[in-house]
Amino acid sequence: MKILDIYIIKKFLSTFLLMFLLFIPIGILVDVSEKIDKFKEHDLSFNQVLQYYSDFVWYYGYFLFPIFVFLSVIWFTSKLSSNSEVTAILSSGISFNRFLKPYIFSASLIFLISVFSGLFIVPEKNRSFNEFQYKYLSKNKKDRNLSNLYKQISDNQYIYVSSYNPTRSQAYNFSHELFDENKLAEKITARNIRWVEEDSIYRLTDFFKRSYINDKEIIESRRIYDTIFNFNIDDLSSLKYQAKALNFFELNKFIEQERLSGSPLLNDHLLERNRRFSIPFSVLILTLLAVSVSSFKRRGGIGLNLAFGIALAFVFIFFDKFFSVLVVKSDMNATLGAWAPNFVFLLITLQIMKIARK
Repeated sequence: MKILDIYIIKKFLSTFLLMFLLFIPIGILVDVSEKIDKFKEHDLSFNQVLQYYSDFVWYYGYFLFPIFVFLSVIWFTSKLSSNSEVTAILSSGISFNRFLKPYIFSASLIFLISVFSGLFIVPEKNRSFNEFQYKYLSKNKKDRNLSNLYKQISDNQYIYVSSYNPTRSQAYNFSHELFDENKLAEKITARNIRWVEEDSIYRLTDFFKRSYINDKEIIESRRIYDTIFNFNIDDLSSLKYQAKALNFFELNKFIEQERLSGSPLLNDHLLERNRRFSIPFSVLILTLLAVSVSSFKRRGGIGLNLAFGIALAFVFIFFDKFFSVLVVKSDMNATLGAWAPNFVFLLITLQIMKIARK
């Protein structure tokens, strides 16, 4: 049986790699054909385009890992089944559960790679991929410009900006309020605020400061004023986008900050954290489903199994998007929304596995 285990593991991983190398280049070619005019318009170098497509592979490949695994297992297991190899294996006294062992082992390897990628590699790729999209490819740059942000940055400090431009690291109609035991102690306003990277300071234009000390009002104003604040310029960016660009530890810290500030996007961030585990875990469920579906010898052969598999893949994607939208647009629990597609498909898998064992 060890020889058979090694054979299935090799087939599993090689077919998965082949599927990945087949579909990702097709996706890249389609994307190039759509964006080549933009590349020329901005006179982008070959290295810039190459870096963009390196990020592209991670950006889309990570989310397609489960689907690639699913189709790969259906493909090569259907070939085994059409040659009556699966029937021969199970007829020799090997149980269906034992037959699943090399599949589970292979899926576990991909699961671990996917988890690590989702926690630490993909967020950084998301950051550079989305920055490139915004800077060179976005038709409507207002999509990333945050509007009307009011945020608590500490127990007694609040900031407000009417809009923020991430490309220029500049926000407009800025205000900063400092409270002392529920009384306003200081308020700073400015027409705009810009982060100066080389000096690590904030530069305020049309600076106006009103302070209250011992019931006395002190007013200060300047045309240009450089200072520091205890918040990062990234705190003013689109928070939904920002969460996707943080590694696991940064995301946990970010979520706690958003929880303390009462952010209306907290559910979105919790969904993002849960999906970093639920997406890789779907690899295991879809592997079991694919084996159960394709181990039957059907009249339609590989083609019928693949068609059925593609249909199930679309259903899975639909459930994933459907529950994600429910979390974002309603008060649905983020954990439930992230794991619901896996739970639904786990129930389907268990039912089909019962049939496959008979």
